Amino acid sequence: MAQDRSRWGVTALAACAPVSWGTTYLVTTEFLPPGQPLVSGVIRALPAGLVLLAVTRRLPHGVWLARALVLGTLNIGALFALLFVAAYRLPGGVAATLFAVQPLLVAALALLLLGERPSRWRLGWGLVGVVGVGLIVLRGRLAFDALGVLAGIGAAGVMAAGIVLVKRWGRPPGVGPAALAGWQLTAGGLVLLPLALAFEDAPTVWDAGAIGGYAWLATAGALLAYPVWFRGIGQLPVVAVSFLTLLSPAVAAVLGRLFLDEGLTPWQGVGFVLALTAIAAAQLTPDAVRELIPTRNPTRNPTKNRGN
Repeated sequence: MAQDRSRWGVTALAACAPVSWGTTYLVTTEFLPPGQPLVSGVIRALPAGLVLLAVTRRLPHGVWLARALVLGTLNIGALFALLFVAAYRLPGGVAATLFAVQPLLVAALALLLLGERPSRWRLGWGLVGVVGVGLIVLRGRLAFDALGVLAGIGAAGVMAAGIVLVKRWGRPPGVGPAALAGWQLTAGGLVLLPLALAFEDAPTVWDAGAIGGYAWLATAGALLAYPVWFRGIGQLPVVAVSFLTLLSPAVAAVLGRLFLDEGLTPWQGVGFVLALTAIAAAQLTPDAVRELIPTRNPTRNPTKNRGN
């Protein structure tokens, strides 16, 4: 019983990460300078990574120099770049729905790299989650751009690969999730830095909104979010934790309704129910669900009514 409470506590804490990431769209569109996605990615990742390195005082060495670079590129650098390409070339709803296939990609990669055979239960709820997110975010006429679609699928793919590799490689002895997050945020920020310098100009004037927006993304969206996220990956089933990313588009839709007056339709309400149900169901197994459902007829004494 205590173990179950601990697991749900880890799950709830890990869920805070995608919830914070769901605020990115609102913060970016309302507060940050336009047209500078790579610069924004560097500002979000690199300072948070350096702070975590300073606090933990742990640097990667040996094989972990290469692993930190690979994980940082997948989970931070390539992910941010591909997400921004998809966001700029596709309607936000299409990009979010493409990213919602990530739990299914994680299931496939977990089978190949970890030998974890995905259950029909979680595969089925993965499809339900895609449908739910689609109902939440897709509205109006849809416009599809080939490069944007590839970028959206690529973003889901690189994060799925990053999640599975974090699970496969674990952490070196004595290294906690905060240090692991610091390594990856720093590596990912350094990967993005030359691209930002080559293709974008640094913001010349920052107002209070931009400063606050960057501070929020760097703290809540990186400094605090990634340590608890990697802790969750280390302690929870890898496919189950990947479902938590469905919270991001759901949170983005709620914030759009509250602050941008983006109305929600009845079908979007259905989508919320489906997405949240998929997230919760993926944390369970069919046997656990049966235990939660009370038995209507108590087990009878096998000696009673013998011969009837």
